[in-house]
Amino acid sequence: MNNEVTNVKKSWIGSMAIFTLLLAVLVVADQVVKKLVEAKVKPLPDRTVVVIKNFFSLYYCENTGSAFSMFANQSWGIYFLSVVSVIMGLGIFILMIIALKNNMKLIALAFCLLSSGAIGNLIDRISLRYVIDFLRFDFGSYTFPIFNIADICAVLGTILLICIIIFGAKYFEKFWDIIFKKKESKNAD
Repeated sequence: MNNEVTNVKKSWIGSMAIFTLLLAVLVVADQVVKKLVEAKVKPLPDRTVVVIKNFFSLYYCENTGSAFSMFANQSWGIYFLSVVSVIMGLGIFILMIIALKNNMKLIALAFCLLSSGAIGNLIDRISLRYVIDFLRFDFGSYTFPIFNIADICAVLGTILLICIIIFGAKYFEKFWDIIFKKKESKNAD
């Protein structure tokens, strides 16, 4: 029995190392690409590198708000968003740890993606007072809101979590029960 507990602990520690490494790689990739875009695209007269004409371009943009530039024109917005990002990032990271401790790797992956997105943009908000966005898609006269790698991570994590909730309701319910320390009830009959 003691050997089984040791193996479970080693497995959890290994998973934690892998997921933490993945989180770090995603955050570093986000930051490195943002710095490259800042160095190579920002100095251009129109701050744009066309990749696919009339569809996709790299466009340097400083977003002082959140998703879709919410709170962008508020002087307090950057502080509010930074506090929310810290709380969300830490909370989601803790949820990732809980999922890993309970060998729920798919849920842990969703939280890893969410956390890396929150941390990637938080670094910008704290160090620059804005978030660097650069991926621009145009659909005729409509331009989709410009985004970055951290945003992609957050969206993918959200989609994965929604899929788990919809298609793996029992799996997610088990995780939810662990979070709120619910005991499995046994029917007396």
